[in-house]
Amino acid sequence: MTPLLTQQWNSPLGPMILAASDLGLCGVWFEGQRHGPSVERLRGWTSVTAHPLLQDACTQLQAYFTGDLSRFDLPLDLSAGTAFQQSVWQALLHIPSGHSQSYGDLARQLNNPKAVRAVGAAVGRNPVSIIVPCHRILGGGGQLTGYAGGLWRKQALLKLEGHPIALPTTVALFPE
Repeated sequence: MTPLLTQQWNSPLGPMILAASDLGLCGVWFEGQRHGPSVERLRGWTSVTAHPLLQDACTQLQAYFTGDLSRFDLPLDLSAGTAFQQSVWQALLHIPSGHSQSYGDLARQLNNPKAVRAVGAAVGRNPVSIIVPCHRILGGGGQLTGYAGGLWRKQALLKLEGHPIALPTTVALFPE
């Protein structure tokens, strides 16, 4: 198997690591994100600066953060997950910008209404942050719940998308 190719990108919400396989974009993580690649794992990957897919991903992410893009158009490789995780990640791709679903809604959509916790675990292990929009999943009462990249980033992403949720104003959404 070909080692993954990686590139770093400085987003408005902090440094990110992007990864591509031969099949497509397979990773977008904030540095230090829970469930992201370990330092040891990263050492086995090849860092590049001029890979077409990774450059396109950075360009689309930049357009997203400036409000000029609401839907990504990139080939994805979600094969690192189990069949169930992949089904959850595929379902996330159908939640439009500015909208949200609860974990329970997503479990019902997958015809497995009792799998709310399993859906939550799969959402939390999404390897392609932002592009596979796991930040659009909220608790049952519409409350903000965990986000592997940090709850403040989830708040910032929802605000950027014009989500109608009332966000707390006590957290700096784009810290200096």
